[in-house]
Amino acid sequence: MQTAFTNICERMGRSQKLSEFKHGTVIGCHLCNKYIHENSLLLNIPWPTVSAIITKWKQLGTTATQLNRGRPRKMTERGQRMLKRTVRRSCQLSAESIAKHFQTSCGLQISTTIVSTELHGMGFHGQATASKPYITQCNAKRQMQWHKAHQHWTL
Repeated sequence: MQTAFTNICERMGRSQKLSEFKHGTVIGCHLCNKYIHENSLLLNIPWPTVSAIITKWKQLGTTATQLNRGRPRKMTERGQRMLKRTVRRSCQLSAESIAKHFQTSCGLQISTTIVSTELHGMGFHGQATASKPYITQCNAKRQMQWHKAHQHWTL
């Protein structure tokens, strides 16, 4: 026996995506002059969803889901090629100076975070070079003597 509470709980699921067939049935019911609440009860779909499907069909002429691409990228492919060329020419530049270079040469307003993100995507990672101690001739001579004295050591 179903109570009103279980019926409401069954209808409240938000994670399900409606099939194209369900979208078509909603539109078909709408074309048969059924009210939104009647469609909702008949198809066991929440009425705001039915309303959204109908308004989308009226505006776009289709019920297919549109691709959500998010915010468009600031840096185009051409800009990425220019960035790569700039970094290869002089790898010692900071992200700040590269961003300023882009603002003057291309007129693009690009922040330093966008520059660093793009460079990371291309495989450029700003790292300090490994510091190597300055070896004098005296130290080099001592190291060679030590290596010659201990070359027969085994593990």
